[in-house]
Amino acid sequence: MAIQPIRLFGDPVLRTKAEPVVDFDKELRTLVKDLTETMIDAPGAGLAAPQIGVSLRVFTYYVDGELGHLVNPTLDLSEEQQDGDEGCLSLPGLAFDTRRAMRVVAKGQNEFGDPVIIEGSALLARCVQHETDHLDGVLFIDRLDREQRKLALRALREAEWAGAPAPPVKESPHATHGLAF
Repeated sequence: MAIQPIRLFGDPVLRTKAEPVVDFDKELRTLVKDLTETMIDAPGAGLAAPQIGVSLRVFTYYVDGELGHLVNPTLDLSEEQQDGDEGCLSLPGLAFDTRRAMRVVAKGQNEFGDPVIIEGSALLARCVQHETDHLDGVLFIDRLDREQRKLALRALREAEWAGAPAPPVKESPHATHGLAF
């Protein structure tokens, strides 16, 4: 287990759709542990594998005292919506009011390949949607209205970390079919 550097806005891995996990092996369990340790150290409510440079469909979360992870998620979203501040470890220091579904039912697998269902509302629903977006190369700023997005992009250009060099690329131990680092 090791705390990994978190990729920042501008790193191409954050805009790349992650590959499904097909090997539920020791390397995947190490990835889940690294994600969990990095998320807790940051600290954050969630962390997706692309945020540490691994283009696989895995994320961890820690919301309201509940710690978990999900592999290969699919989401069923409520029609009821919520608005609330949202930030991202890959866009440090920024938070904007973002609209999300109020409730989510997320289906996927755990690190051993067993089926998992996560049902949540409010903050857990927001977190699961945010992290699943990361797996599709979508950032929360992509969900902002035009005016808020302009403000977010301005804040990104002015951020003290803007233009920082990307951390070294770590090769994924999993078959990525040429779509991951």
